[in-house]
Amino acid sequence: MSADVRPYKESALSKKQQIARMFNNIAWRYDFLNHFLSLGIDRYWRKTAIRELSKAPPVIILDVATGTGDFAINALKSGASKIFGIDISEDMLAIGRKKIRKKNLHEKIELLEGDSESMIFEDNKFDAVTVAFGVRNFENLRKGLNEMRRVLKPDGKAVILEFSQPSPGLIRSLYNFYSGRITPGLGRFISRDISAYKYLKKSVDAFPYGGEFLRILQETGFRDLSMKRLTFGIATVYTAVK
Repeated sequence: MSADVRPYKESALSKKQQIARMFNNIAWRYDFLNHFLSLGIDRYWRKTAIRELSKAPPVIILDVATGTGDFAINALKSGASKIFGIDISEDMLAIGRKKIRKKNLHEKIELLEGDSESMIFEDNKFDAVTVAFGVRNFENLRKGLNEMRRVLKPDGKAVILEFSQPSPGLIRSLYNFYSGRITPGLGRFISRDISAYKYLKKSVDAFPYGGEFLRILQETGFRDLSMKRLTFGIATVYTAVK
């Protein structure tokens, strides 16, 4: 499988530039659509991923592809004292910063514009690195994973939450119908972006989920790998240690 699916095929822009453009376009409706299209189940998925952090509470966390900061905000429940979030979409970050100020969390959470495949942080800085529904958007998956590993401290933990696919059968058929027919139409109507929610289905289909993704993590140098399938396998939490 290849995760190099682009939102705007007609564009001469790189995948990274197209992703930034897409998320800037839908930023104003992103949080609502996340909850609406997943029927609210995305909140459970995030809580499950954060419980993986809480098993060995980190002091400082990096949240990659942080978007509007929802995962970073919730990750404070793991016991972290400081969280940095990075994303290439400035419009998404602007919404996240407003939420953080409203919750008076600006001293604990800092959102920065940054490239997940070429991070500004020094080696061995973070106790944990997280990414929720973002690794499939990396232009170069292995390069992004290598960067995550580089900035982790020795024995630091990576927690990755990403869409996957249910096992073949009725559930997968229903899921494919919903994500292929219903989601793009609703997403287009609400966000006014023609391509964004078509891209979602294509990027999930192309992503090397499950055992294949664990193999890529191992090849990148991570150890103590595990995965937990959620909601019939629609999403999966992966954990790995540097």
